[in-house]
Amino acid sequence: MTGISRTSADLDPRRRRILFRAWHRGVREMDLVFGQFADNELADLPEADLDELETIMSEEDTDLLKWILGSQPAPERYRTPLFERLISYRPDFDVLFADKDKSVR
Repeated sequence: MTGISRTSADLDPRRRRILFRAWHRGVREMDLVFGQFADNELADLPEADLDELETIMSEEDTDLLKWILGSQPAPERYRTPLFERLISYRPDFDVLFADKDKSVR
C-alpha cells in the first residue's frame, strides 16, 4: 500500500508517465491516493478519462487533499464519476501515520 505494486511494462508511454506522476506527487498522502488508483485502474481507462485524470493531477496537492478529505467541496468541474472513483482510494491516513508515529518514539 505504500509503493508501486504494478509494472509499467505493459503500458503505453502516456500511461507510464501518469503512473509515475501518480506515485511521485510530492505529498505522501496524494501518492497513496493517486498511486493506488493508477495501479488499479490506469490500464483500462479510456482516453477521455486519461485527459480528465491529467487535468485533476495538475491541481495543487494541498487543494486536492482538502477536496479528497472533504474539508472543502471539490469544484463543480471535478464532481464526476472519475473523481468519485479516485477519492474512493483514500486510505485511512490516521492509521497509516499512527504506525509511523509509534516507530519514531
